Amino acid sequence: SFYYSFCTVNVTAGGRETVWCGWGNYIDIWQKDIYFIRRILNFILSALLQTPLIVIFALLIAIMLNTHIKGKSFFRTIFFLPVIIVSGPLINELAGQGATTIPLVEQQGISTLMSNLFPQWLAEPVITLFSQLIIILWFSGIQILLFVAALQRIDLNMMEAARIDGATSWEIFWKITSPAIRPMILLNAVYTLVYLANSDNNDVIYLISNNMLDPQRGYGFASAMAWLHTLVVLILLAVIFVLLRERSDKAKRRR
Repeated sequence: SFYYSFCTVNVTAGGRETVWCGWGNYIDIWQKDIYFIRRILNFILSALLQTPLIVIFALLIAIMLNTHIKGKSFFRTIFFLPVIIVSGPLINELAGQGATTIPLVEQQGISTLMSNLFPQWLAEPVITLFSQLIIILWFSGIQILLFVAALQRIDLNMMEAARIDGATSWEIFWKITSPAIRPMILLNAVYTLVYLANSDNNDVIYLISNNMLDPQRGYGFASAMAWLHTLVVLILLAVIFVLLRERSDKAKRRR
């Protein structure tokens, strides 16, 4: 695909014919395509909103599942079940019937409110976030299981000692729980972003697929789009890594 992105690719009866065009496909994306730039910007804003939401929701559910409650395995199954549903054709049927979004009346109210509060470039991804809120929360099944596994590895003696010393639950979370699961927060943030970037609900993926089958553009143009999309995802992953990575003891002392 990287080679195709620098070529004009024609599909013939004998296979694919490639003609080297250099940076032509990349230049055409910026100069001639009216959808890609807008959709890639919407993806960036959506990812910046959705990734923290999914990770925080998964962490909250994992903390609740890690408490002493009856039917713990049942609740884990309930929260993991949507992972199976969204990975199959059933999700398309549910989406077509409007079962994965909030009611239309509430969407209109949210749309009006967001349009009044934010500029259009920011209001649009926020409105999309609310309209897809249910399906976004469905994406948290894997993350919940990973957080539960991380929480169960924390030494309970440390928490008990902190409670004896008078620490509140809030202080225990930030001083003991949060540092212990920090690597898992990074892992879940990376997993969530990559999942969203490759989801069928991502308009950029939909645009790439359409251009791949378009006889006027084809594999070369679509491959260039795919690599630009990959570059954007890698930049976002680098930002996540910088924000959530483990810092050295020297850096911690400076802070």
